[in-house]
Amino acid sequence: MRWSHVSLWAVPVTVRDLVALLEQRYPPAWAESWDRVGLVLGEPDAPVSRVLCAIDVVPETVEQAIDSGAQLIVAHHPLLLGGVSSLAPTTYKGRLVHRLIRAEVALFTAHTNADVADPGVSDALAARLGLVDLRPLRPASDDASGRRGTGRIGRLPSPVDLASLTNLAARALPATAWGVRAAGAPSRLVTTVAVCGGSGDSFLADAVRAGVDAYLTADLRHHRASEHLADGGPALLDAAHWATEQPWLDDVAGYLRESAGVETIVSELDTDPWTIHVASQRSAEV
Repeated sequence: MRWSHVSLWAVPVTVRDLVALLEQRYPPAWAESWDRVGLVLGEPDAPVSRVLCAIDVVPETVEQAIDSGAQLIVAHHPLLLGGVSSLAPTTYKGRLVHRLIRAEVALFTAHTNADVADPGVSDALAARLGLVDLRPLRPASDDASGRRGTGRIGRLPSPVDLASLTNLAARALPATAWGVRAAGAPSRLVTTVAVCGGSGDSFLADAVRAGVDAYLTADLRHHRASEHLADGGPALLDAAHWATEQPWLDDVAGYLRESAGVETIVSELDTDPWTIHVASQRSAEV
């Protein structure tokens, strides 16, 4: 958990002020039609002096916000993405909503609109690898500048082999039980890399068309990865979903700190659901 602070505005900053700033950087119109972004709960005129930035709205991050005295959570993953018919405290999501309301903590979500922003989620991921000369993996159709879109393609400062790139990614990304795994020849030379924060196997074809040497994302599935490699596609690196998106929190925190003068907390709680990883070992017994 990291804290950052600059002098506060002369007039108290409100939830409404921060929502306006966040929607300026991540317009709701950029979100996918199925997504649910924006202010989820909280009084618009409530004052805010401290913000928690987190990927997931789960009991641990809710308690972190309350314990740290934050009045607003800025989250990446929507709490109420799927339809709900009840927010009764007998349900998991209902308990979190009731807990936040009782503690007077507002909740704001920037999801796919943050994925395609410039800078966005994948820019932060690319920065962790030191990629330069960035461009979108799949450009946004409504962006004439060609800078917005899903994922990023960049160039490593110096070529490395796949094994070294995998080690670099494992060191650069937040630690998780999942770690980073790679598919492809360990000695394969890599110069250009595509990255996509979060689930990115639907963009495998974009990585192939771009002619990159390797593609780093999360949630790659067995058959799609196997067929991709068999067809001569780029090497693959698969990291934990949370770990590929968590670097973006530093960007959000810095933006709010500089724009509104609020204290910001970057949550480093590992909210990836996988908690144990044991490498398989073939038994030496006959």
